Amino acid sequence: MFSARWRNAETTVRRRPMLRQSSTVLPIRASRPGLTEFTEKVRDFVAESDISEGILTLFCRHTSASLVIQENAAPAARRDLEAYFERIAPEGGPYEHDDEGPDDMPAHLRTALTATQLSIPIQGGRLVLGTWQGIYLFEHRRSMPERNVVLHVIGE
Repeated sequence: MFSARWRNAETTVRRRPMLRQSSTVLPIRASRPGLTEFTEKVRDFVAESDISEGILTLFCRHTSASLVIQENAAPAARRDLEAYFERIAPEGGPYEHDDEGPDDMPAHLRTALTATQLSIPIQGGRLVLGTWQGIYLFEHRRSMPERNVVLHVIGE
């Protein structure tokens, strides 16, 4: 039996938010070395997850490709970025590792200088990206194999 102080008290039940999660593997094959935008595929995944507030993690499962958030309005910005990485990690450099050809070690260097994982907040069921930001696979190999990017969203 409740004590006297509880008998007359108004009880408020607060419902705790339920965390949910969803994940998928997104296959991407670039049409050329460099930046390939896949923002819309990520937006579709987030919308299908039905999570309105949370965080999205993207993970590239490769050591010769990477992920970047970059300018998506001006193609010259992407071309300049690609050219910069070609200059700082050129093919034919003095590399010991060349097991898969002359673009092998430069691809590893370019990946090490960028990222294989990104995190993007979700608010109101949408990615919180800036006006001119897009999500890109940065393909560092000339052979352009199919890449797998793992998407994982958690939130409520």
